[in-house]
Amino acid sequence: MNPAPDFNPLARLYRWMEFTTFGPFLSLTRRAFLHRLTQARCALVLGDGDGRFTASLVRENSNVNVDAVDCSGAMLDALLRRAQSHAGRVRVHLADARNWQTPAPILGRPYDLIATHFFLDCLSTPEVRSLAGKLGGAASPSALWVVSEFSVPAGWFGRLVARPIVASLYFSFGLLTGLAVRTLPDHVSALRDAGFTLLERRTRLGGLLVAELWSAGGPGSGQSC
Repeated sequence: MNPAPDFNPLARLYRWMEFTTFGPFLSLTRRAFLHRLTQARCALVLGDGDGRFTASLVRENSNVNVDAVDCSGAMLDALLRRAQSHAGRVRVHLADARNWQTPAPILGRPYDLIATHFFLDCLSTPEVRSLAGKLGGAASPSALWVVSEFSVPAGWFGRLVARPIVASLYFSFGLLTGLAVRTLPDHVSALRDAGFTLLERRTRLGGLLVAELWSAGGPGSGQSC
């Protein structure tokens, strides 16, 4: 297992770094399925950075409680600040998600929502596969998993535009944080092998950005636990 990257130095700059490179599109990708998550009560959010998705989730859903896991203490502090008056419904865990052991369930329930936004790309395919298997055991039969990721689509755009952009991002974050991964993992096969079913997929910027909604229980599931 590679050492965890250090995102602490980027916590205060993360939002502006994101906006100057991709404008509002990463944020729009994270929020693509937010309206579908109003029934969630017990959410697990992994690697949310400075917490913009978590803040949106607890504002939009007044009944959800969140476990937020990140290996950066500075990012977790930023997440709690963004949650503002809703921070009482967020438990933060300073941990590497790859070897983190899920705590006692929130309200005695399994997770009915998992969220990983631009997080799985920090892992290798075997690490995503291991994580998906572990989270499948901690999720309710009707749980939803929302994923936002970079992607290299087929065709000339993927070869000439998306692939160089993704390579440059890996190079930059390798320098800034020590991130050792250099290629996008195959998260789709990892989630499918763990028993999750893809319900919907949306793309932005020609397929460079992907938002996906997965279900633990197949196409007809997705209700709260």
